[in-house]
Amino acid sequence: MAKEALTLAEVSKHNTKDDCWLIIAGKVYDVTKFLEDHPGGDDVLLSSTAKDATDDFEDVGHSTTARAMLDEYYIGDVDVATIPSQTKYTPPKQPHYNQDKTPEFIIKILQFLVPLAILGLAVAVRMYTKSESA
Repeated sequence: MAKEALTLAEVSKHNTKDDCWLIIAGKVYDVTKFLEDHPGGDDVLLSSTAKDATDDFEDVGHSTTARAMLDEYYIGDVDVATIPSQTKYTPPKQPHYNQDKTPEFIIKILQFLVPLAILGLAVAVRMYTKSESA
C-alpha cells in the first residue's frame, strides 16, 4: 500500500487492459486482475480511468458483495486536491427562436383577437337563431 497519497496524474497513467487503476470515493484501486471478471465488461472499467469514478460506481448500484470486493484491490488514497471539482452543466443561453419569423406583437394581438372573434361569432349565431325561433 502506498503511504503517500497518489495524484490524479499518477493514477491516470494506469489506463490500459494490462494496468488499470480506478479512483472511487477518494481511494485508488488496481482492478487489472478483475477486468476479465467484471460483469459489465472491461470497457466499463477502462472508460472510468483517469478521473474520479465514484459517480460511475454509485450510479450502477453495486451490491454489498461488490463493495466488499474493493478491499482486495485497494492500493492507496488519492490526493483529492489533484482532482478537478465537477462543475454543474448549464446549457448556453440561446435567443428565442421564432420559426415562422412573425413579429411577436402580431402573435400577441392574434392570441387576444382570435378568441374574441370566436366569442363574437358564437353570440351572433345565438342571437340570430334565437330571433328566428321567436
